[in-house]
Amino acid sequence: MNNTLIRRKLGAALWWIAATVVAVSTVLPLLWTLSTSLKPAGDIVASGFGLIPKHWTFGNYTNVFHTVPMLRYALNSLLIAVIGVVTNLFFGSLAGYTLAKLHLRGKRIIFSAYVASMMIPGTVTMVPQFLILRYFPLAGGNDVLGNGGSGFLDSYWAVILPGAIGAFAVFFMKQVFESLPDDLAAAARIDGASEFGIYFKIYVPLARAALSVLGILTFQAGWNAFMWPLIVLNSPDKMTIQVGLSGLVTNYSSQTGPLMAGTIVASLPVLVIFMVAQRWMVNNMATSGGK
Repeated sequence: MNNTLIRRKLGAALWWIAATVVAVSTVLPLLWTLSTSLKPAGDIVASGFGLIPKHWTFGNYTNVFHTVPMLRYALNSLLIAVIGVVTNLFFGSLAGYTLAKLHLRGKRIIFSAYVASMMIPGTVTMVPQFLILRYFPLAGGNDVLGNGGSGFLDSYWAVILPGAIGAFAVFFMKQVFESLPDDLAAAARIDGASEFGIYFKIYVPLARAALSVLGILTFQAGWNAFMWPLIVLNSPDKMTIQVGLSGLVTNYSSQTGPLMAGTIVASLPVLVIFMVAQRWMVNNMATSGGK
């Protein structure tokens, strides 16, 4: 009995130690970023990794808005992220419903292709995607053969179109719709409901919790996108907030204080949306469970 009690206490102690290590390793970089954003330039170098500023200042937050057009960058990122959420929720859920509930020839092959595409690193597909956007017919001054212009490059569509319907969105929503009963669709078809009406009026409301999760993940990915917007966007007025912040770092100097302040500002929208949507998501899940 004593040995069992000792093992339980030892297991609990190890669990708390592991949880503490994970929490510290996760929260500590955020605390350091926040602390650095509140330090003058001289204190950043002098204090090193000190978390408590000796001299407090909000000048870094004003400097970052004067150094780069943060508001413009934020609006660009917001536009791209919101459109990405709308397209992924609609097309992803529609494709997921089709693969889960409709009798479609070759749907297993199609679904396998989506799953296989998730295993390919994004860097592998960057060059083909770039060439497709560059030589897309009748876009950006291109002729029918895709020559003569720049296609979709240096436009918001160059960032939006490649992620308009993500493979993860289709995979995720297919699993969600498969967990819902088929009898609902059968009863609606007997009543004369259209297939789109069954999807939109019956199954989408039941999948609101899953859609909110997908929406949060999609918005976060769109808002934090860096590499792809850096490649396809050239005009300063179209830059996203993550690409814009990189302008504070050069080969010869780094404005650490304003950079950390900009990082905190760029993190706030995702944090706020997650906190708001989390409560809404939990309520929906409780309601769905009650039904």
